[in-house]
Amino acid sequence: MCDSERVHGVRRDRDGAGRRAAGPADAVAAATARYLNCEPIDMSALAAELGVGRATLYRWVGSRERLLATVLADMTERTYRAAVRGVEGSGPDRVLALLDRFMRAVVDAVPLKAFTEREPRLFVRLATMPGAIEDRAAELLADELQRQIDRGRLRVSLPARTLAQAIVRVADSFMYAHYLGGTRPEIDTALEVIELLLRPPGPDETRPEGGRPSSGPRDGRGEADGSGS
Repeated sequence: MCDSERVHGVRRDRDGAGRRAAGPADAVAAATARYLNCEPIDMSALAAELGVGRATLYRWVGSRERLLATVLADMTERTYRAAVRGVEGSGPDRVLALLDRFMRAVVDAVPLKAFTEREPRLFVRLATMPGAIEDRAAELLADELQRQIDRGRLRVSLPARTLAQAIVRVADSFMYAHYLGGTRPEIDTALEVIELLLRPPGPDETRPEGGRPSSGPRDGRGEADGSGS
């Protein structure tokens, strides 16, 4: 359900009463309120609500697309931090559980569904190309990966930031598959691919269809002729 009476401590009044436009933060807060209320973010209406001219609003936020990217990046962080709460465990299992909760929360978010119904192409461009949304998601995930690495719970061959960026791009391509020509989000497939990045099979493991590793031959022979080929 869309709900945005109060966002970041700023009450949204339809007539603008009781509000004082202070700068860019007010613009982001007001745009966030509209987003959470499943309403279009119209720059003329937003400027009127803030009591400023369009030129001032654009000077604060740069452009409508940049403002939308900021709002969606903030929503990404809010959803991620909500997903983190209650996730237990450590290492790859913890990261996979966190990403599972996060991705499902994203695709189920009512404000996001409303936005993508209105502007699907714009959303795909903002969400899947390098920019504020990807940067925020990668930063948050890199912090979690680095914590697991520092605790000895995760062993990977890539720097945490590089791995996080790769995971975010994999997650986006499957999570938003229904906007990219598919029929539905493919979260389970995303998790299987991400698991390969977090927990690659060892030399004595094979990964059967279904994604989970299983023990392969232990005597060095292939299944039939000893060559493995």
